Amino acid sequence: MPKRHLGQVFLYDPSILRRIIQVAQLSEEDLIVEIGPGLGRLTKMLAERVKNVIAIELDEELFEALKVQLTDYNNVKLIHGDALKYTYENLPEFKVVANIPYYITTPLIFRLLDTRKNLKSMTLTIQKEVAERIVAASGGKDYGVLSVMVQYYAEPKLKFIIPKGAFRPVPKIDSALVHFKILEKPSVQVKDEEFFFRVVKMAFSQRRKMISNALRGLREDIKDKLAEAGIDSNRRPETLSIEEFAQLSDVLRSS
Repeated sequence: MPKRHLGQVFLYDPSILRRIIQVAQLSEEDLIVEIGPGLGRLTKMLAERVKNVIAIELDEELFEALKVQLTDYNNVKLIHGDALKYTYENLPEFKVVANIPYYITTPLIFRLLDTRKNLKSMTLTIQKEVAERIVAASGGKDYGVLSVMVQYYAEPKLKFIIPKGAFRPVPKIDSALVHFKILEKPSVQVKDEEFFFRVVKMAFSQRRKMISNALRGLREDIKDKLAEAGIDSNRRPETLSIEEFAQLSDVLRSS
């Protein structure tokens, strides 16, 4: 019985599972991490195509059932534990392919991005609304902190929508498959990453205001610094590209 407090919904449609495999661009030498293997359907398909699979399952009942289901797959390492606490840093080069629990979507994505040194890509089934925010370009209503922070480290692409009817139990919302190509270096260069993210978060905390008002708490001469960065102080935060945020943070940091 799926446990709703763990965000458990199981993807049954084999045609969609095959499309996920195709999008992930796997090779026979790959090490794959699967988070929340659930009933093991995707796990088996992965194990038949790659060198090794690490499957991390938090639910004890599912973990015990998976041990039986995956007995014949010698290249699958099944781990009973919390994916947010797993030491991905200790892994060699790897990719992530997973239908991740809704309730840990954002923290899990950032946990994985924190370990990006050996992470090559992520192919994740997530809520459609979150997917649209992740891939959003500047100027739209979905563009915000999540868009900028993910696109700083990765190149995310929404590959296809998965209707809620493909899952059991049927969730209230549709999902989407997003493929993240991890960048070898950040998409923009900044003098101070921590300060860059601080500027972005402060700007979007008051996204309906003009950028000059949203960032007034940083310094009194914010309008002058916006002009120095080539940004109209009357613009709203969601109109600024990631490149403009980088330019602005550098101007603010250097003075």
